Amino acid sequence: MQRFHLHLVSDATGETLSSVAKAALAQFEGFDAMEHMHAMLRSTKQMELALAAIQRTPGLVLYTLVDRELRTQLEEGCRALGMLSIAVLDPVMDAFGRFLGAEGSGRPGQQHEMNAEYFGRIEAMGFTMAHDDGLRTDDLHQADIILLGVSRTSKTPTGIYLANRGLKVANIPIVPGVSLPEELDGLKRPLIVALTVSPDRLVHIRRTRMRALSEPEDTAYADPEAVTEEITAARRLYLKRGWPIIDVTRRSIEETAAAIYSLYQRRQEELDRE
Repeated sequence: MQRFHLHLVSDATGETLSSVAKAALAQFEGFDAMEHMHAMLRSTKQMELALAAIQRTPGLVLYTLVDRELRTQLEEGCRALGMLSIAVLDPVMDAFGRFLGAEGSGRPGQQHEMNAEYFGRIEAMGFTMAHDDGLRTDDLHQADIILLGVSRTSKTPTGIYLANRGLKVANIPIVPGVSLPEELDGLKRPLIVALTVSPDRLVHIRRTRMRALSEPEDTAYADPEAVTEEITAARRLYLKRGWPIIDVTRRSIEETAAAIYSLYQRRQEELDRE
């Protein structure tokens, strides 16, 4: 694994830079970035300290800065050090400007202001945590999305990821011998999505969890034959109910969430046309 230094310079939290860097680096096998975050830079003194750190550990520099003076200071500093610096959001901002016929406000960190969207995400997170693992079923009609799946099919982390996008998510486990909540019947508003996984993968995940909890692995919970039967029964239920099925075997949480979000958008478009 070839390692290199990656400096992320931002006048806000740096979350955008980190996400872009991870997405780009994922396309390059055999390389690992030692990430250096220089966030909330709002003064020339802070920029001097960041440049000193960049000089100590030379590498690629990515930045999101709206203040012209700070941008110039960073760019000139990197040029003097012989390092490449990239303004990550510039192409996107330029495209928006041309399309909208307007200029950006030039205010740092606006995406983190506590507006209605922000409070919507907070509300969605609260709803999702309160409806994790079938904890509450009396108000499922208020959910945007309901996830179903056997144990250890990533229902909780996927729900939390979607909640960060402002969606209220409930998740309900499929447990052998246990009936589904009656409240699922007749729901019109929520999108119900069923998650499945390959038996081999699920056995591995469950055995790893049992080992971590210092519990015996030779139970029906992690038995290959029992797990295969459990998944097959769950799939039959999904097909009977007509719920869309997403196989999470080779998907990351982000990929699963993206597939669900795509289904949700199509569902919303259909509802809007009705």
